[in-house]
Amino acid sequence: MKKTIAFIILSAALLLGSPALSQERRISISQFVDHPALNAVLQGFQDELKDSGIPVDYKLYNAHGNMGTASQIATQIVADDPDLIVAIATPTAQACAKIFEKHSHMATTPMVFTAITDPLAAGLVDNYQHPGKNITGVSNRLPMDKHMEMVLRFLPDLQKLGVMYNSGEVNSVSNVKRIHEAAESLGFTIVEAPVTNSADVYQAAQSLVGKVDAIYVPTDNTVISALEGVIKVCERTALPLFTADTDSVKRGAIAAMGFDYYLHGRQTGALARRILAGTAPGDIAVEFQKELTFHINPTAAEHMGLKIDQTIIDSADTLH
Repeated sequence: MKKTIAFIILSAALLLGSPALSQERRISISQFVDHPALNAVLQGFQDELKDSGIPVDYKLYNAHGNMGTASQIATQIVADDPDLIVAIATPTAQACAKIFEKHSHMATTPMVFTAITDPLAAGLVDNYQHPGKNITGVSNRLPMDKHMEMVLRFLPDLQKLGVMYNSGEVNSVSNVKRIHEAAESLGFTIVEAPVTNSADVYQAAQSLVGKVDAIYVPTDNTVISALEGVIKVCERTALPLFTADTDSVKRGAIAAMGFDYYLHGRQTGALARRILAGTAPGDIAVEFQKELTFHINPTAAEHMGLKIDQTIIDSADTLH
């Protein structure tokens, strides 16, 4: 019994004295663009570590949607020599992974990605169960069949759906591929409106007017960052707008089926805690978030000329 008590005391002392709990850790965070969903991820991540009692010295960077800036940030992070790197969204994660390959001393620096749809296609991990390398994270991959079924609930006679996305973002290309597959099985077609930067968004929305019955925006950082331009076009032309990003419903989209990005950030923070405690990232399976919530903005529907059946409104988790 005495040996057991002594072991427990020793284990507690070692835990309390571990660097993860007692020493300040340096964490560099690279965020691709400034918009509510990604900001919520950042806040959730920081709150999780704060509530865990881990002292952190943060270096925060934002590429503002520019890939060139994302690469420059990655170079700066090399100079930071942090204990952990956090990449929020696909472009920043790819930029960090690419630049680190050129610096051998970064091979032992762990990186956690978050808010990334397809980390496998992005070349960040070898597989989901055993990521390999020194990278793992939390994916925001969504079931596109459920999203397309959501749009059909509002528009049962839907024939053509416009989809806006950044053709340079791997996560968006992956989403659009799955959207095509879901639409085909449900009996309608997809009309793509790709963009390369936020300045293209308004014109891309304009290009869909008269060609589609509604517009859908997946979890695309570039389009969502300039969503007000899409909303303006949709309100002027009575073109219903749906998204995968629930925060966009507050801004004026009709509906979305997604998840809480703040909780996504906290889940990422919990994963980071395991790494800071000594677990190798390559041994931690990529995590996913599966609980979806249904958000509706009836006022936005009125502005876009769509009358929503009361049964649909009653089924919403959140009304805006």
